[in-house]
Order: sequence, then structure tokens, then C-alpha cells
Amino acid sequence: MFALIQAYRRNDPAARSGLEVLLFYPGIKAIFFHRLAHPLHIWKVPLLPRFISEWSRFLTGIEIHPGARIGKRVVFDHGMGVVIGETAIVGDEVLIYQGVTLGGTHRERVKRHPTVGNQVTIGAGAKILGNITIGNGARVGANSVVLESIPDGATAVGIPAKILKPNAVLTPIEKIEQEIL
Repeated sequence: MFALIQAYRRNDPAARSGLEVLLFYPGIKAIFFHRLAHPLHIWKVPLLPRFISEWSRFLTGIEIHPGARIGKRVVFDHGMGVVIGETAIVGDEVLIYQGVTLGGTHRERVKRHPTVGNQVTIGAGAKILGNITIGNGARVGANSVVLESIPDGATAVGIPAKILKPNAVLTPIEKIEQEIL
């Protein structure tokens, strides 16, 4: 828990103390509840994992399916409205802003949600949909809709998201999105 609190303090300049993060940051609570619900889901305990997940959503505004795999030191900055689907995998040291969806694109009982690598930043309102991979160190711009995999270290913005090329001429909106990231 200490490492997670430190991750919040590193990523949020408004965090004044570890105690403040522990007591008042909904992302900490959402991770705590998920760490309870996930093993129960794996062990196929009926109803209880979903109850914990729903209670967590009610308290925090962050919805993480108990089947999702969440890495270490994942930070939800203003996490309200975040939705992470059942087969999603989120790596370590990922920064997720409010309103992000890691969603599926079909109803089949297979891997249908994204895999997010380590040290990824996902901007506010981004929608990452389907069984795709967001590479390590990648960045997804605010309100982008990502439907295809993003390679390691790349930045993707827009609807649908396009990968920015180094030294590319950016539109004014792309410049703003890149500054936000």
C-alpha cells in the first residue's frame, strides 16, 4: 500500500501527504476493493466478487470488473467514470485519468478487452476498445478512441486514434492534446 500511496504522490502535485491520499483518494479505495474481489473471482466464489465490485463503484465512481487484472502502482487521477472490463489487463505504473473506458467490442466469452503495458498514460475520456495492446510507455490523448494496438513509446490521439509521428506537423487540437499528456 505504501508504494501505491507514493505513486499517487509522484503523479499528483495536489497530493499533500500520504495520509491525505489514503483517506480521500477514490483510486486507492478502488484498488483495495479490487484486490479483495479479484482472487474471489478467480476462485469462482459466487456473487461476492461482483458485490464488492459494485460497492466499490458506488463509493468511488470507478468500475473495475473483478476479472480484470490490475498491476502494481496503478493511479486513477480523478477516477470518476473509469470503466475497466472483465478481460482487461493493466500493467504496472499506469496513470489513468477520469472517464477512461477499457471496453470490449463483442459479447463472446473470450479475451475481448485491451491489454495495457507498463508506464502508460491514458488521458481523460479516452476509450480503448477491443482485444488490442497498448505498448509499454505509450500515451493515449484525452478523448481519443483507440481501436488498434499502439506500439511501445508511441503517442496516439484523435477519433479514431492515430499514432503521432516524431516531428510531425500537428493540428491545433493535436498540439493541445500533446501538451495535456
